[in-house]
Amino acid sequence: MKGPVALVMLAMVVMALATMVHPSEALGCNDVTGPLSACITYLRSGAGTPTKACCDGAKKLQGNIRSQADRRAACNCAKGAAGRLKVRADAASALPGKCGISTTIPINPNVNCNG
Repeated sequence: MKGPVALVMLAMVVMALATMVHPSEALGCNDVTGPLSACITYLRSGAGTPTKACCDGAKKLQGNIRSQADRRAACNCAKGAAGRLKVRADAASALPGKCGISTTIPINPNVNCNG
């Protein structure tokens, strides 16, 4: 449960920090990982609370997810990044609540991003 969950959350944070995209375009991985870059320390350690910059990025990313294609892209990017960055699943799953947002991306190690 740790790897994929953390990756999904990391992708969400990264997308929040990325620049705005046109509503008709699906989000790219840079749109996911960029906004979440301020969350890396928190996501790897799971200690304390996320920084304001991290939460601002997560909120921006959440706002950029406007379609099923965006959700699918964010999910796939997050799944891939979580493993590479050694993100803690518990920190990833706690991030939305600690930042005061709800997520449209399922936090589950067996998530099917195409569903």
